[in-house]
Amino acid sequence: MKRVLITGANSYIGVSFARHVDRHHGIEIQSITLRGENWQTFDFTNFDTILHCAGIAHIPQKKDMRDLYFNINCDLAVSVAQKAKAAGVKQFIFLSSMSVFEPQSFYGASKLAAEEKLQALSSDDFNICILRPPMVYGHGCKGNFPRLVKLATKLPLFPNIQNRRSMIYIDNLCEFICQAIAENKTGIHNPQNAEYVNTTEMVELIAALHGRRMRTTKIFNPIIKLVQKKIKPLDKLFGNLTYEKTGNEAEYNVINFRDGVRAAVKK
Repeated sequence: MKRVLITGANSYIGVSFARHVDRHHGIEIQSITLRGENWQTFDFTNFDTILHCAGIAHIPQKKDMRDLYFNINCDLAVSVAQKAKAAGVKQFIFLSSMSVFEPQSFYGASKLAAEEKLQALSSDDFNICILRPPMVYGHGCKGNFPRLVKLATKLPLFPNIQNRRSMIYIDNLCEFICQAIAENKTGIHNPQNAEYVNTTEMVELIAALHGRRMRTTKIFNPIIKLVQKKIKPLDKLFGNLTYEKTGNEAEYNVINFRDGVRAAVKK
């Protein structure tokens, strides 16, 4: 049985992973918080894997927040990995993000800096496994998905745009992590749903699940296409952003997109 230590005891992915493992896998889990300094005296020996979920994401990125993002998302992650390596832990899984491809944000830049420093710690006896999930959605999640739910339940009309985006349902991500632990994976991985997502279709589905019929129109499309690259929230909503399919998505996709949305919006 693999012993896994989750750092970030109250993180959405950490809590969801512990719940997923309890239901489906014979993995022994323990969680700790990295708030304060008590974690520095916590014994990491006898753990096979550290699943590092601690970090900050959904807070305003004001100019004076840069140091906070780098201190927590980069420096803290590296310190935990160094402690794990010294304790003889065999694998360190780092929850990075698709945002590393947008390093102009403090979040993306801090995650990318962490990846680079963590990879320098990799050795034959210490595997660094970096996960770059796209938008993660599920019941109780934070970030862009709840904003889409709000739009779907409030707006009477929504743009009809044919875009494609990679997303991943939380249980599919948790299943990928289970397999990464079982196989002692190393390197960089981009887990995603088997299906690409169209924003308009997703909003229509969410509205329908709330008993609403969302009307869509293409009348706004020329304006959106003209300005979306200049307005980041619009580009996130209507732009294309996908990972190339690897062909193995079915191996860890335990729930399809539509059923995942249904589970995510349940009351």
